[in-house]
Amino acid sequence: MKADGIRPLAICVFRDGENILVAEGTDDVKGETFYRPLGGAIEFGEYGQDTVIRELREEIGAEITGLRYLGALENVFTYMGERGHEIVLVFDGAFVDQSIYTRERIDGNEDGFGPFIATWKPLSFFASGGAPLYPDGLLALLRGEP
Repeated sequence: MKADGIRPLAICVFRDGENILVAEGTDDVKGETFYRPLGGAIEFGEYGQDTVIRELREEIGAEITGLRYLGALENVFTYMGERGHEIVLVFDGAFVDQSIYTRERIDGNEDGFGPFIATWKPLSFFASGGAPLYPDGLLALLRGEP
């Protein structure tokens, strides 16, 4: 990522009761394990909802439906010692294949970043400080907080 560039992203929150589907990530410099919903970079000329559809197909081979825009978040952060800046469009959606909701672990692969594992985590896990949920502000958005 360009150090002085702002990266446009689109992510989708998939819910199963209190649980949301998140990919686990690590920052070795901070010694931190964190979680983030699935999605990715918006390509030039691509709408955010189309990004989410494409990314879920590419990353985990899943078809999605019922996309609904929840809001946008601005995320200025440091990852692996490098500063980053993102504008993140947040969507809510559902999987066409209902069996995905019963899987404890979903293996995925993200271009440029390699394999990842997605799991279902309760919002209370993040609210109680179990691990950070990124982008910043996502937990408040999902809980309807200002």
